[in-house]
Amino acid sequence: MYKNEILDEIYRHREEYARSFHYDLRAIFNDLKQKELVHQDRLVRIPIKRRSNNKLHPIAGLSD
Repeated sequence: MYKNEILDEIYRHREEYARSFHYDLRAIFNDLKQKELVHQDRLVRIPIKRRSNNKLHPIAGLSD
């Protein structure tokens, strides 16, 4: 089986981070939100791409 050293390191850090919060998702979320607030200048904001629902919402006045 192929071993990827980079992924192994990422998994190890992720495990250590989760363990430091006793695997409490709420605590992990709160920590990440706090880091987000502190480092807003480092965040990348990507606008949401909306799909057109023309098939679901036909244009008024047109009939099939």
